[in-house]
Amino acid sequence: MAVALLALAAGSRPATAQQAQTAPSDDLRAERTRGRAEAPVTMYEISDFQCPYCARFWRETFPAIERDYIATGKVRLIFVNMPITDIHPNAEPAAELAMCAARQHKFWQMHDLLFRHQDAWADLKDPAPYFLSLGDSIHANQAALQDCLRGRAMRPVLISDVDGSRRSGAASTPTFYVEGTLIVGAQDFSLFKSVLDSIIKTKTDH
Repeated sequence: MAVALLALAAGSRPATAQQAQTAPSDDLRAERTRGRAEAPVTMYEISDFQCPYCARFWRETFPAIERDYIATGKVRLIFVNMPITDIHPNAEPAAELAMCAARQHKFWQMHDLLFRHQDAWADLKDPAPYFLSLGDSIHANQAALQDCLRGRAMRPVLISDVDGSRRSGAASTPTFYVEGTLIVGAQDFSLFKSVLDSIIKTKTDH
């Protein structure tokens, strides 16, 4: 657990200036947020769409977090991009695709498709045609999607995400920033439950 958790004691503290650095500042923040705005705990998921461990978290752990914490109003989750481009050459265009989809209120649909079909596009030399086919799958406006991708409109958003993630202590993906605590890696649900329950209890007990 010592490897997976950094600064666990910080879980008892309120949101910090460092957490504000993690938070996306773009006008699409709401599009990549799940959960109620008034949830007592905010968790930032710092992720890379080409990262196999990020896909494993989405597949094995996220459904339980969504069921027990997000859907119940206890936790709000915000997705933050951190493509590791030196080992994942298609991660950045995938992140741009997801953010371009967010402009059409389809971020989470694209998010799920990118992770579900990661094996199909991760090693492509030119993933663009496959990415556009994913746009068709979610009934996105293809002309708007292509214009967004061609113009690199989401590039500043990605740069801001990566900068904020690094300043908050993330060095790999997935990393989760929860009220001053970093959870590193695609950990089991039991670890998330332990951390979230502790923080929620601290923040809601009077």
